[in-house]
Amino acid sequence: MSDVTVAQFAEVLKVPVERLLKQLEEAGIQVVSADAQLSDEAKTELLTHLRRSHGHVAEPTQAAGPRKITLQRKTQSELKVSAAQGRARTVSVEVRTKRTYINRGVLEEQARVAQEEIDKVREQEEAAQRAIEEAAQRKADEEARKRSEEDNRRRTEEESRRLIEEEARRQAEQRARDEADRSRKAVERPAPRAIEAEDKSTRYGRQELHVSSDVSSRYKKKKPQRGRRSGQQAPEGRHGFEMPTAPVKREVSIPETITVAELAQKMAVKGSEVIKSLMNMGVMATINQPLDQDTAVLVVEEMGHSAKTLRENALEEELQNAAGGHGEVTMRPPVVTIMGHVDHGKTSLLDYIRSAKIAAGEAGGITQHIGAYHVTTPRGIITFIDTPGHAAFTSMRARGAKITDIVVLVVAADDGVMPQTIEAIEHAKAAEVPMVVALNKIDKNEAEPERVKNELVKHGVIPEEYGGEVIFVPLSAKTGDGVDKLLESLLLQAEVLELKASIQGQAVGVVLEASIEKGRGAVATILVKRGTLKLGDPILAGQEYGRVRAMFDETGKAVDSAGPSIPVQVLGLTGAPLAGDEFLVVESERKAREVALYRQGKFRDVKLARNTTKIEDAFSQMEDGKTQTVQLIIKADVQGSAEALRDSLQKLSTSEVAVKVISSGVGGITESDVSLAVASKARIIAFNVRADAASRNALKEQGVAIQYYSIIYEAIDDVRAALSGLLAPEVRDQIVGLAQVRDVFSSSKFGQVAGCLVMEGHVKRNNPIRVLRDNVVIFEGALESLRRFKDDVNEVRAGTECGIAVKDYNDVRAGDQIECYERVVITRTL
Repeated sequence: MSDVTVAQFAEVLKVPVERLLKQLEEAGIQVVSADAQLSDEAKTELLTHLRRSHGHVAEPTQAAGPRKITLQRKTQSELKVSAAQGRARTVSVEVRTKRTYINRGVLEEQARVAQEEIDKVREQEEAAQRAIEEAAQRKADEEARKRSEEDNRRRTEEESRRLIEEEARRQAEQRARDEADRSRKAVERPAPRAIEAEDKSTRYGRQELHVSSDVSSRYKKKKPQRGRRSGQQAPEGRHGFEMPTAPVKREVSIPETITVAELAQKMAVKGSEVIKSLMNMGVMATINQPLDQDTAVLVVEEMGHSAKTLRENALEEELQNAAGGHGEVTMRPPVVTIMGHVDHGKTSLLDYIRSAKIAAGEAGGITQHIGAYHVTTPRGIITFIDTPGHAAFTSMRARGAKITDIVVLVVAADDGVMPQTIEAIEHAKAAEVPMVVALNKIDKNEAEPERVKNELVKHGVIPEEYGGEVIFVPLSAKTGDGVDKLLESLLLQAEVLELKASIQGQAVGVVLEASIEKGRGAVATILVKRGTLKLGDPILAGQEYGRVRAMFDETGKAVDSAGPSIPVQVLGLTGAPLAGDEFLVVESERKAREVALYRQGKFRDVKLARNTTKIEDAFSQMEDGKTQTVQLIIKADVQGSAEALRDSLQKLSTSEVAVKVISSGVGGITESDVSLAVASKARIIAFNVRADAASRNALKEQGVAIQYYSIIYEAIDDVRAALSGLLAPEVRDQIVGLAQVRDVFSSSKFGQVAGCLVMEGHVKRNNPIRVLRDNVVIFEGALESLRRFKDDVNEVRAGTECGIAVKDYNDVRAGDQIECYERVVITRTL
């Protein structure tokens, strides 16, 4: 609301102008006259003064009557006082009394007047508050109206520009067509015949010249022909369209994703033809089904055309060209990644370097996150990245090797080369970065450095003393012996590499880790590669964007900027980016949002295109009913842990049992996660996160199974046990006894009875049997009778004779063998 005069404001408040001027003067607001301008700040100050005074009551007038009446009364009396000589005297005593009477009516009138005054002041306060609110609302409405008018104007301009461009393009095409028609007509028109001289002599003895009729007809007005529209060309004995004698081959441009309808339109064929070609390739697709680029290229080549793949990363390439590194390059600190097997002392070594206890803070004493720290040494700054050594964190170690300059391979001198040690060597070789080997735990009596060196030589890690290029540093992370030499070796290696980067321009780096924290939102740990990151910079990280609201170093201290090779925590992104995503500073937050939305849509299209159903998949889905699955929803504290847990659990799947991860993400357990678990009949795996109060109530009501973990291998073991419980048990036949038939007798009750001698083990009445003849099974069944002499027995052991009647079988002969066995159920495990 614009400023108003005192008179206008008094009219709004419905109070006299003089009274408003007096109140403004009491509030300390200098106003010259009723025509003076009154700002919004002055109105707010007046309202505050009225509230603080809480109703000032004016003094009553004299006409209202006295508030109290004082009455005085005099009374006289006499007292007799005895004199000293015995004679009495009379003394007169005057008593004065005073009484004050309060006028109740005046008090009631004053109270009424005061209450009216308070009500008026309150009404003024409410009116002032309403005026201020109305002013704010009018101001907001005015801004909204201006924004709407600006949007409408911009849309109108864009529409006009588009119409003008379309009209210009249409006119250009029309001119091109007209020019082509004129050229074609000029070619097809027969050339005029020259003036012919005829041998006709005139009476004057000269020859007469005659002009050809074709030439003269050009200047005659042509008569319109009936039955033909104006502008239509006359037929010249041929069709306007001729069928091509050879198939037309087109060059089809294919983006990263394209629908079947768009592909058919570019090839000038029917959509059914493209669908038929896809079915011949084993892909089931509809007319609106998006296809990935590789599939579309195969279809185009199958139908006889040539494919041209398009690059749709022009927007991102423009960002890459504009990002950092345009200034003068200077030396930068080296980025060192510490890798090795679990429990070989990686974090303890870094702990000694930083002089802070970190290993004790990790659950189970093992590192489960990527930690980034930079330390200052007398010779310079070194940035360290500590990676987990557990087998589940393969992707984390691979990311650490890709973004590093030097790899420190920590090997315990008492343990030697282990599986994760070999894996770290492979990652370092794939990243083509130099390696420094730290032989840890040399203070132990079981340490064998030479044996460890020989084991490393087998895997291509050759020390300098053996003629190689790898520096070996014996040290002890516990006592600190050899740590200084390791730092010197790292700085020496960095000098050889001549690591340089520009500190000017927009920052570019990589996301090491990301999480969702309560009260802070998305928190990303990033490592700056070049440029300088500052507070307030608009950044883009993968599919997320935002502005740097706050930055912290590894100790939690707030910083204003971060240069090359410096890790920081950044707040202000719209969501948690994926670990390993590249981040960069862009020119504006609008540009960052545009690229992020483009990446999200592109990711959805590619994912949908890759999920195209194939014929063999359709048949395999019919067999899925026979496969037992465990449905899981994974929630972790950081992206790296969620990724490692998802990959490790999916590797447990077999042909009989499988792990299906419905969803994986970062942050606490929410009600939507519980609803998803109920709908998909899944259990929730919570890794270093917890459920809030609402989610706990939903878990109890819905009966959803949830397990909390802080160590990754415990979660893997529990899921493996659950999968083992779904495996069908294995039933094995175990032979417990073997009897030799010596003779066969006839019995009126049982038919044929075999007289046998138990050769091995024992024969029980309730066990199933097999009849063998020449070591070939000829019958499987059960015993009908087992006797020892004339007594029925339950068991006959080896070396004892017995009579056996086989149930439902009367072809037992002397020399046959009766094998007694039992079925054993064996529980299977993964």
